[in-house]
Amino acid sequence: MNTSHPPRPEPGASPEYTPADFDFELPPELIAQHPAPERSGSRLLDGRGPLPLDRRFTELPALLQPGDLLVFNDTRVIKARLLGEKPTGGSVEALVERILPGHEVLAHLRASKSPRPGTRLRFAGAFDAEVLGRAGPEEALFHLRLPDDPLVLLDRHGHVPLPPYITHADTADDVQRYQTVFARRPGAVAAPTASLHFDDAVLAALQARGVRRVAVTLHVGAGTFQPVRVERIAQHRMHSEWFEVGAEAVAAIAAAQAAGGRIVAAGTTTLRALESAAQRAGDGALQPCSGETDLFITPGFRFRVVDRLVTNFHLPRSTLLMLVSAFAGHAQVRSLYRHAVEARYRFFSYGDAMLLARAGT
Repeated sequence: MNTSHPPRPEPGASPEYTPADFDFELPPELIAQHPAPERSGSRLLDGRGPLPLDRRFTELPALLQPGDLLVFNDTRVIKARLLGEKPTGGSVEALVERILPGHEVLAHLRASKSPRPGTRLRFAGAFDAEVLGRAGPEEALFHLRLPDDPLVLLDRHGHVPLPPYITHADTADDVQRYQTVFARRPGAVAAPTASLHFDDAVLAALQARGVRRVAVTLHVGAGTFQPVRVERIAQHRMHSEWFEVGAEAVAAIAAAQAAGGRIVAAGTTTLRALESAAQRAGDGALQPCSGETDLFITPGFRFRVVDRLVTNFHLPRSTLLMLVSAFAGHAQVRSLYRHAVEARYRFFSYGDAMLLARAGT
């Protein structure tokens, strides 16, 4: 990472961090444009100790202990990107952020001029969507009404919502690989990327090792790529995402903790779901819950559930990099990212992974 900013004191009360404290220089060629040939063929940076260790993702089961509980996000990425045109013939691109009742959606729209309420947009040359108005924080989203079930229309006419740093158009390979092997509940517009590394062989090895697994849900929104534009990160307003931590997950977590096992989150979205549920529980025991979360995790945050984190490498100045810095320690993550750049790890959604321990454990 950029070393012009000295390490901040930790743990304890969060100091006045700025986005520059989470900046680093990344050679463009390290941004992975395609996944590894095999899901579990990625590298794994073991960042649990004082020195980074270069491993393969297939080694993950041996790095966990019998009795540990691995928690996944079972959200399913929808083909949320639609290409179309306005009545004037100008092009328009929609990224569906949220599916609502009554064949309605909230979406980001990209057009030369914002369409007004009542405008009918033609998508994929196949169906019309009516603009109902603006919605969301700062009215950044458009409220649209579609003629049929949005999931059906998106699956038939939509495109895989690849992140903005992936430069190729989506292909049949992306339809398969920008989706986890255990994706079940449709609603995400970005993949829980740490889970993209898991395949049947790794899951079988985890089971043989005595590591149990359970699922929660958090529908990842496009706001996961939203930059932090304020001078002090405490002023940043986090985007809201829907999550659910069910009774099965709550029971599995309680059983693992009672037996001395550790809770291992597969990805930052899983971690946010679990820690959001813990915040709702207050000082009481974790309870099943669902709803919206805008939890923004920064250094100084008190983690109550997650002990270990499997995660990919995140964008400079991003809220996800702030989260992992809060989890493993700001100085530790800076050091690990510096090593990852020097060792030529592959970054971002289709890149390599890392294993982190919660600071202080």
